[in-house]
Amino acid sequence: MPTLLQQIQYNTGQGKYFHPGDSGIRDMKLPVKVIAFYLPQFHPIAENDESWGAGFTEWTNVTKALPQFEGHYQPHLPADLGFYDLRLPETLNAQAKLARKYGVQGFCFHYYWFSGRKLLDKPLDIFLNHPEIDISFCLNWANESWTRAWDSKSSQVLVKQDYSECDDEPFVESIERALRDRRYIRISGRPLIMVYRFDLFPNMGATTERWRSIMIAKGLGNPFLVAAHIEAATRPEFDPRDFGFDAVAEFPPHKVGLPLPRGRDSFPLLDPKFRGSVRNYRAMVTYACSLAPAPFKVFRGVCMGWDNEPRKPNRGMIFYGATPPLFGRWLRHACLDAACDPDPDARIVFINAWNEWAEGTHLEPDRHFGHAYLVETARSLRDLVSGQTEQPNLSDAVDDEWRDTGPVGEFARRMRAKFIGLVRILVERMARPPAGR
Repeated sequence: MPTLLQQIQYNTGQGKYFHPGDSGIRDMKLPVKVIAFYLPQFHPIAENDESWGAGFTEWTNVTKALPQFEGHYQPHLPADLGFYDLRLPETLNAQAKLARKYGVQGFCFHYYWFSGRKLLDKPLDIFLNHPEIDISFCLNWANESWTRAWDSKSSQVLVKQDYSECDDEPFVESIERALRDRRYIRISGRPLIMVYRFDLFPNMGATTERWRSIMIAKGLGNPFLVAAHIEAATRPEFDPRDFGFDAVAEFPPHKVGLPLPRGRDSFPLLDPKFRGSVRNYRAMVTYACSLAPAPFKVFRGVCMGWDNEPRKPNRGMIFYGATPPLFGRWLRHACLDAACDPDPDARIVFINAWNEWAEGTHLEPDRHFGHAYLVETARSLRDLVSGQTEQPNLSDAVDDEWRDTGPVGEFARRMRAKFIGLVRILVERMARPPAGR
């Protein structure tokens, strides 16, 4: 069993799947648009300073994470782009160039708006002020109240979100400049707008109807409204059209990962205080690829894994066993599904995410995998262009970093952990000086 130091040294070095990068597919005409969710919390703001301490950014959480068990991949440390600051237009430009190089054609900015109060809006403002940043984009209204949720203090609201009818026009006005930008993503001329938590609105159907009226009156067009496919959208009777939405977008691990069984006791712990949950990434991929088509429009979504241990020390939710080959199979399956849409503008796949470093899912290169996930993204899209339409076979996907979670495998691991514990006790006793000396 590795020591904590050995595990960290392995995680922060080049791993088995490390890829230095290749020429990508920047100039290739792609049949599917890949859009990556984009987190703007990589710069300090007064509200975060007050809540979490001076100078807080997402990097604060990322850099303090530690591996909790044998084989746990933490911390995730950036490679090519470094510990960047999103107050710099050069950073956004570098991100856009890297994304486009490997076939990611758009960013979906998480947008934080609270009854006229905007937070983390500087990166989007910089993006809009620099039309030379060459990448498409859209907005996802992250409409939850801000709480101390990652400290399990969700009752402590930092910034409250209200849902008043009086907010409808100010909300539209707050995003009007973005919607008029030539880079904004549209489906048949309609601006794509996503809402993360539609279930928090007292009357979402009436709200979306008012939004449409306001936007059409302003000459912005009839919006293509998308609901994030999270828990409230997974009920059997759910239909986005009942709430005024045109479609849903998968947002894994929601829907496809959270129902899976957990198995923390199956892993030799490096930190005995760990009380988080561990799920199987391969099982999530397999389940996601087995879903039957819905009777409404669904934008497929994929993720490179999930691990929010940096935000919830000792209590993280971890999808273990994620590898670039497995991710590539999942993405290829999603792209093949999207390519069947009769509307070319609606052939979209969402990736969670471009830069969710504190949740363990990021396309941006890190020290352990390098460009491997970006290379897999390009490879999946290249297969589409070359006419390879056969669905990927997950049975031979490489995932040897995940161990069997069946009863035999679990029993063997528990016995191994007990054996290691007994050996440690014996070694400690042998090292003790005899009594009386």
